[in-house]
Amino acid sequence: MAQKIVVGNWKMNLELNEAKELIQGIKNTQDDVRVIVFPSSVFINAVSEGKNEGVEVGAQNFHTEPKGAFTGELSISQLRSSGATVGLIGHSERRAYFSEGNELLKMKVDTAMANNFDFIFCCGEPLMIREAGKELEFVKMQLEESLLHLTKEQMMGKVIAYEPVWAIGTGVTASFDQAESMHRSIRTWIHERYDAETANNVSILYGGSCNQANANELFSCPNVDGGLIGGASLKADSFCTIIDSY
Repeated sequence: MAQKIVVGNWKMNLELNEAKELIQGIKNTQDDVRVIVFPSSVFINAVSEGKNEGVEVGAQNFHTEPKGAFTGELSISQLRSSGATVGLIGHSERRAYFSEGNELLKMKVDTAMANNFDFIFCCGEPLMIREAGKELEFVKMQLEESLLHLTKEQMMGKVIAYEPVWAIGTGVTASFDQAESMHRSIRTWIHERYDAETANNVSILYGGSCNQANANELFSCPNVDGGLIGGASLKADSFCTIIDSY
C-alpha cells in the first residue's frame, strides 16, 4: 500500500535561528508516517543536524547538472552532502515564477533517478484551467510529459503531490470531493499506464491549503496519502497536529 507522508515546505521563510528552533519542535510519533521538511537550501545542513529521529530533510530545488558554471545553482551531490535525502520537482511556484516547463521537469526526474535521489513530483492546475473544466486533461499532460516515462520498477513507491494552484496560500481549500476526485484520477492513470500494484504503491499527497483544521478529513479520503503543507508547517504545534492526524 502507498506510504503515508506529511511534508512541510518552508519555502523562502525563516532565518537560521528560527529554522533551528522550528526543527527541534517537530517530532514524528507515528511509526508508519514519513515526515519530511524542506527548508531553504542554505539551512539544510543546520536543520539536518538539529532534526529529531523520524524526520527527513529535503531540498526545494536542484540543478540537472552535477557541477559546472551555473552560478547560484545547487547540484544533487552538494545537497546530499549537506544532509538532503529528497528533492521537490515541479512545485507550482517553480513552474509559475521560474518558467520550469514539462521538458525541464522531465530532465530533473531523470537526473534524480540517475543519482538515486528520492523526489516528490508536483502537479496541479491554475484557476483558469479549473474554471474551464479542463483540470483532468491539464494534470494528466503534466504527468505524461514529465513522469510517466519511467519504467514500472522505477515508478514503484514514487510520490506525487497534487497542488490545486487556486487553493495555495488563498485560504481556499479544494472540497474533499474535489481532492479525492483528482487523486483517484491520478491513481487511475498510473494503473492504466502500469498496473494496479504500481498504482497502489504510489503515494499521492494533497497540497492546497491543508492545515490542522482540515487534515483529518482530507487524510480520510481513500486516495489521499498525506499532505504537502505550506504555511501550517512553519509552526511546530500546527505541523505536529497534522502529522498526528493519522
